[in-house]
Amino acid sequence: MVVLNRIYTRTGDDGTTALGSGERRPKYDLRIAAYGTVDETNAAIGVVRLHLAGSPEVDAMLGRIQNDLFDLGADLAVPEREGKAERLRMLASQVERLERDIDSLNDLLAPLTSFVLPGGTPASAYLHLARTICRRAERMMVELAAQPDEPVNQAGIQYMNRLSDFLFVASRFQNSKGAGDVLWVPGQNR
Repeated sequence: MVVLNRIYTRTGDDGTTALGSGERRPKYDLRIAAYGTVDETNAAIGVVRLHLAGSPEVDAMLGRIQNDLFDLGADLAVPEREGKAERLRMLASQVERLERDIDSLNDLLAPLTSFVLPGGTPASAYLHLARTICRRAERMMVELAAQPDEPVNQAGIQYMNRLSDFLFVASRFQNSKGAGDVLWVPGQNR
């Protein structure tokens, strides 16, 4: 259980922050940036949920995703080290649940005939914003994983890859199941 009685500690005033392991890193560190961008994805999803009064099934899916994103942040905040006790880690089952959610929404959509521009309903536009933030977080995680001695749980990377797909499919679902998609017209403004 997490207990936060005091919000400010002043320990970050020197430009560093602590990982869950207690190790201090500069606030610009790639690991910090990666889990900060996961948090940013979560915040964008929170904005989406403000626009889902008529879509309780998608809202419930996004609620589960928000919890998963906190799990992912916790996973990234404590790098796996040999000989250390295991902490909270993302699991393949979380990726699989997300795949089932993608499939359940995608089965109801009209086939795509073009690339989709962000827009349509407010929920759809915010889902696209969350998708782009999610992609940035995924890129940072992949870059972090490529660094020596910076382990990143593969299930976490897979989760973010699927999450961007989910957010795309959910955006189409929120646009009248694809009927209200704003389609790209190549060369339209030449």
